[in-house]
Amino acid sequence: MTNPQEFSFKISIIGDGGVGKTSLIKKFTKGTFEQDYIQTIGAQFSKYDIEIDGDLVNLIFWDIAGQDDFQFLHPLFYRESKGCIIVFSLEDNDLGEESFHHIENWHNELKKYCSDIPIVLFANKSDLIEDVNFIEMKIQKVMKERSFLGYFLTSAKTGQGVHEAFNIIIEKLYNNNLESKTQKQI
Repeated sequence: MTNPQEFSFKISIIGDGGVGKTSLIKKFTKGTFEQDYIQTIGAQFSKYDIEIDGDLVNLIFWDIAGQDDFQFLHPLFYRESKGCIIVFSLEDNDLGEESFHHIENWHNELKKYCSDIPIVLFANKSDLIEDVNFIEMKIQKVMKERSFLGYFLTSAKTGQGVHEAFNIIIEKLYNNNLESKTQKQI
């Protein structure tokens, strides 16, 4: 029987302003949803601990403001990120359209400062769309062009896909670190 280990991971959550980054974090960590939009200023972080196979996993979610006003701070915010979640909105409006097209910009910026870390794509506000097939075809194209770990249709309002989406990146980071610790012991 092995002794329980402790792991710490910083996960950056990025995407355009208004796509639901803060709401997704609150839904995952607290199970709550607030209808009113409050703009994130700069960045805010949330701590959350979970247990995986008897090991303690300390998570720090960095919720990075999507507005251009804070872009100059991004290199500082990305520092030491072990994983990333890129969020875009499925809304059928300018925000939804622009946030989808900006996935490439967010990914390129992230690669510039974080090299090769696991990334999951969240297609948020799934409760607001009806034609899932059309959007999934567009997402599949992005997935082929980028080496993302996966994508999830999420809704911070209903909770759809939220836990599965967060857990996929958390488990990937945990397993990667577990493997590297095991290899160092050999």
